[in-house]
Amino acid sequence: MRDIAPADGSLEPPLQTFEAARRLAAEALGTALLLAIVIGSGVMGQRLAGGNDAIALLGNTLATGTGLVVLITILGPISGAHFNPAVTLAFALRSEIGWPLAVAYVVVQVIAGIAGVWLAHAMFAEPILQISSKLRSGPSQGLAEFVATFGLVGAILGSLRFRPDATPWIVGLYITSAYWFTASTSFANPAVTIARSFSDTFAGIAPASAPQFIAAQLIGAVAATAAFGWLLWAPAAARTPRTAAAPVERSHAAE
Repeated sequence: MRDIAPADGSLEPPLQTFEAARRLAAEALGTALLLAIVIGSGVMGQRLAGGNDAIALLGNTLATGTGLVVLITILGPISGAHFNPAVTLAFALRSEIGWPLAVAYVVVQVIAGIAGVWLAHAMFAEPILQISSKLRSGPSQGLAEFVATFGLVGAILGSLRFRPDATPWIVGLYITSAYWFTASTSFANPAVTIARSFSDTFAGIAPASAPQFIAAQLIGAVAATAAFGWLLWAPAAARTPRTAAAPVERSHAAE
């Protein structure tokens, strides 16, 4: 994490601590709300669709994609709006977030994701504590999660390179499309995968299926970081400056 330093070059611990707390709080809030959107819209869609899974998935898709646009727009300037350990891993590999803060991000994302699931259950009068029985296994599901996460990280890196102001829309639109073109309905997020295993609703995933999803997601994130790092490489003088809304590490001077 980059911090403002006094003239003597020493760091200011109070500012460093305060900024880290703000970032972690933003990640917690954003991830919790994201899971509330995913689970809540799944429950609502299933209740209103009359047994038509396509209609239920459409409602789930639209709510998730548009919700992401809002969450990234309002929380991106604070934490970078990762809400996703795979995205955090990608930026840590690129040295755009320090590893200690990255680990803290991941812990917060997982815990907040589960809290968001419980919030959705409470809103729809569902039992708070649940374990999903919905199996999503097989090589095709793992491949789908690899593709979904590879594309998500690529979409983020590409938008930051060429259209940083459009990142919230690009991410939201990509997830909206990936819900439908991937066999797994594009979890693309280890924290989301873990949290959704605690919901035996339309959007759930059985705990037995989660490890394969998470492994595929992390491999997809690493592969995308390498591939798009090469594809989007440019000399330092030619690189597009990053905006405050970009999901990367920012200098506190930007605030």
